[in-house]
Amino acid sequence: MNEDIIYGRNSIIEALEAGRTMDKILIQEGLRHTHIGLIRNLAKERGIVYQFVDKRKLDKMTDGENHQGVVALAAAHKYAELSDILAAAKAKNEPPFIIITDGITDPHNLGSIIRTANASGAHGVIIPKNRSVSLSSVVAKVSAGAVEYTPVARVTNIAQTITLLKKEGLWIAGTALEADDYCYQSDLTGPLGIVIGSEGEGMSRIVREHCDFLIKIPMLGRIESLNASVAAGVLMYEAVRQRNKLTGEKK
Repeated sequence: MNEDIIYGRNSIIEALEAGRTMDKILIQEGLRHTHIGLIRNLAKERGIVYQFVDKRKLDKMTDGENHQGVVALAAAHKYAELSDILAAAKAKNEPPFIIITDGITDPHNLGSIIRTANASGAHGVIIPKNRSVSLSSVVAKVSAGAVEYTPVARVTNIAQTITLLKKEGLWIAGTALEADDYCYQSDLTGPLGIVIGSEGEGMSRIVREHCDFLIKIPMLGRIESLNASVAAGVLMYEAVRQRNKLTGEKK
């Protein structure tokens, strides 16, 4: 059974009232009960997404245990706020360096991205609430503990968040195969956000439109693209190379 799962009406109500971080609540279709109504109200108050699903899905998730028609997917680590990430950069007296993911659905990719973000000195990672994997135990494990040190903010709208970051002085670089410039030709030294698109479709159209400029990685073989976490690593360390050269620091 998945360790990120909480099931049973009373258990979930207690977890919600205690402020436990949750990614999503799944409720059995057609179920009517006072406790279910309370769970929905508490979820709304805390901005937690809930959705109705077939009972068979809940049965499978809980290995046939008595879930009482409701299952919550709890985060393996508490999410940060966007302000926490900006504050981390300010505390180090460094220009903000933030990794923004747009629809990463593989927990291994997200875990690897968070791990590399920590290793490369990024001040934080931003993920969307929808169309994205959350901070599950798999993500935490693959990150090799980086979720404990690198803040991860979960936002409702990536495009709106990019607009906020621009107001804070960040330049936003989007990644796209059709970009005119390679990452080595672009300035990645100042306040910077790098957007990593989804594994299959890349960045969404609206997120792409909000980027200041687009960059790409040279692809010299027959394969047209890299794994999302590998591409993220290449881009992060190109930023490290440029930023260290600018400051003269050796790390």
